[in-house]
Amino acid sequence: MMRTSIAAGLFALAAIAAQPARAQDRVLLQLDWIPTGEHAAWFAGAARGAWRDQGIEISLTRGYGSGDTVNKVAAGTAPFGVADISAVMAARARQGTAVRSIMQIYTHSPHSLFVLRSSGITNFQGLEGRRIGITPGNSHRLYFPEVARRAGTNPDRITWVNTDASAMAALLISRRIDAAPFFAIHHYYQNKAAQRAGEEIVVLPFVETGFAIYATTLMTTDEVIQRNPDLVRRFLRGASNALTWTEANQAEACRLHVARNREVEQDDCEGSLRATMTYVFNDHQRQTGLGRQDPARMRFTWEQIAASQQLDAAWDYRQAIDLSHLP
Repeated sequence: MMRTSIAAGLFALAAIAAQPARAQDRVLLQLDWIPTGEHAAWFAGAARGAWRDQGIEISLTRGYGSGDTVNKVAAGTAPFGVADISAVMAARARQGTAVRSIMQIYTHSPHSLFVLRSSGITNFQGLEGRRIGITPGNSHRLYFPEVARRAGTNPDRITWVNTDASAMAALLISRRIDAAPFFAIHHYYQNKAAQRAGEEIVVLPFVETGFAIYATTLMTTDEVIQRNPDLVRRFLRGASNALTWTEANQAEACRLHVARNREVEQDDCEGSLRATMTYVFNDHQRQTGLGRQDPARMRFTWEQIAASQQLDAAWDYRQAIDLSHLP
C-alpha cells in the first residue's frame, strides 16, 4: 500500500510538472511621446519583470501626444496608455469617448516657460513686452491666462510667436524668442544645448503661481475595466512596482532604459528622471497615496481644463476617473 501511495504521488507530481505554465496576458502600453528619461520607469519596469510578476507580458510603443494616445486606446489599439489627464477628460466631455484615468502619475503639472538667464527675466511679470514661442493648440498657451492672472502679469502685453516644436529650443538659445514653453522635466538636456552656446536656461514653473493641476495619468477604457477588472488591477500593481523601484534606483533604471532606447544618453536620462520623480513622489503623494487624487485639486484641475478648452464646467468630471483598482 505504501509503494502504491508513493507511486500515485509521483504520478500526480509528474502530471503537474507536465502541464504548461499559465499563459501571460500580452499587453501593449501606449506612451504619450518619444521615450526620453521621463519614461524610464516603464522601460526599466518591463526589463525587470514588474508586470511579468503579475502575469502580464508587456510591450511599449512610443506616442505622438496625449490626444493621439487617447484615440488609440479608445480604438482598442492598446488597452492602456500614458496621457495627460486633460486629454482624457476633454475626450470624454466633448465626444463621449469611453476612457478613464485609472492612476494619477504626476501630482502636479510640469508646465513651465524656459528663459535664458542672460535675458534678465526672473518671473512671469518680466515677460511683459517679450516674445514667447508657441505651437498651435499648445496647452501652455491655453493655461497661461490663469497663470498670468495669478502672477499679476498682463497677458495682453505679451507677443505669441507660432513656430514648430522641433525649432523651439534653438529659437530660444539664439535669442530669436524670449521664452519657450516646455515641461520642466526636460530642462537638463535642453540646458546642455544652451551651455554649448554659452547660455543657461532658467525655468519658470506654472505651479509656482499656485497653478497646481494634475497632469500625466495612466488610462484605459470602460470596456477593459468592465470586461477584465483583474487585468486592470494586475497592470496597476506592476506600474506601482515599476515606479517605486525606479524612484530608489534611478541610475540603474536609466541603464535599463538606455539599453532599450539607444538614442537616449545616460546623463540625459538621469537628468530627466530626477526631475520626473519629483512629480510622482512628494508630499502630495505621501498624503493621498501613490496614484490617488485629492478631491480639491481634482476639482480645480477640471475647472482649468474646462475654461481653457471651452467645455461645460458643470459636466461631472468624475465619470472620467476610476481609481478603484489601485493597489
